[in-house]
Amino acid sequence: MNELKAGKYQAYPEYKDSGVEWIRDIPSGWELKPTFALFDQTAHKNLDGVETNVLSLSYGRIVKRDVEKNFGLLPESFNTYQIVNSGDIILRLTDLQNDKRSLRVGLAKQNGIITSAYLKLATKSELNSRFVYRLLHSYDTTKVFYGMGGGLRQSMKFEDFRRLPILVPALEEQIQIANFLDHETAKIDTLIEKQQQLIKLLKEKRQAVISHAVTKGLNPQAPMKDSGVEWLGEVPAHWIASTLKHYSEVIDCKHITAEFFDDGIPLASISEVKKWFVDLSTAKYTSEKYYNELIGGGREPKVGDIIYSRNATVGEAAIVSEGLPPFAMGQDVCLIRLSNGLLPLFAMYVLHSGVISQQLELAMVGSTFKRINVDNIRNFAFVIPPLSEQDLIVSELEALTSKYDVLINNSTNAIELMQERRTALISAAVTGKIDVRNWEHPND
Repeated sequence: MNELKAGKYQAYPEYKDSGVEWIRDIPSGWELKPTFALFDQTAHKNLDGVETNVLSLSYGRIVKRDVEKNFGLLPESFNTYQIVNSGDIILRLTDLQNDKRSLRVGLAKQNGIITSAYLKLATKSELNSRFVYRLLHSYDTTKVFYGMGGGLRQSMKFEDFRRLPILVPALEEQIQIANFLDHETAKIDTLIEKQQQLIKLLKEKRQAVISHAVTKGLNPQAPMKDSGVEWLGEVPAHWIASTLKHYSEVIDCKHITAEFFDDGIPLASISEVKKWFVDLSTAKYTSEKYYNELIGGGREPKVGDIIYSRNATVGEAAIVSEGLPPFAMGQDVCLIRLSNGLLPLFAMYVLHSGVISQQLELAMVGSTFKRINVDNIRNFAFVIPPLSEQDLIVSELEALTSKYDVLINNSTNAIELMQERRTALISAAVTGKIDVRNWEHPND
């Protein structure tokens, strides 16, 4: 962390060996104790159903769950849920093998109930819950949990977790570290939020530029006509108002569950269509047997086809470019095979325009994960210029959108750097690599 190297934060005057390889040296006045000595893991079920405030662990935060909107799968009864008190630590220690990105630690700031699939820890008197939340969060982001646990899903219960070493400074020092981190991370979070808002604005402007080009063209003097579609308005008189099914064949993926292997033939699902062109670098693999089943009925992707996400990340699309190995569609996507009257790159701009996003909003179904039916995709309404004009619009949009793409990429990189700084700062403070005992809040 640059601040450490630059001397903005001082180290403790004296350290000792922790005896734990991944913790290394700790301040000489700190202790190291096992989890079972510091927490009460007793779970109390909501047997009488008195508690109705349903909580959920989402992106490392404990949030109130809106059960009225049925967001996600809900049980028939919440009587099996466990009681949570403000200050409790919640950990989701399941699926450690397959999911190495989720934030697994949360601090409850209100009373309620939460699924018994999560581990609930109540701190004993010598621990401050805000400090130990930051410590366990640091363990999470540095992947400490992933070397523990067992079983097919590599999940952990308290029995697996009970000897995890916990760093224990003096209680007053814990509170000071928690106050310092609350203040410093809030500043970083504010900067991240500003960059996120900037990205949102840039994407809106980028889409507006695309939408104007694919509905009005590049010639402001061109004669116009009423498109007959309220939200399209007037379009160039020589353009054709139509739907996607008249200019393409839209083919849904094969609804079979293919078996995955360490090697074989790649599958393109929603993760592989997030860029402009299909990217198979993260694809899962299947066997030739499943591949032949998946490409049946004209489903073998060809150069110039578009793979379109119709579930969860609805609207993401990517062109099948030259040089890709044979692959098949996985689940949650469909294939758009264009006719000769529609250029792939022009079609991609249309699919990323406000023209389509408005239709998506009307057509999407599902409360937790949005999805769209293939028939709705076939009926996407848009306007088609002559091929020569499509080519000119593509060239113009490539130049215009590249400017926005650079700015969006710069902001995305800035966010990544700030998140790395945030993670490093938390880790340094809770493991004693920096001494914040003399830190004072600017408003004090």
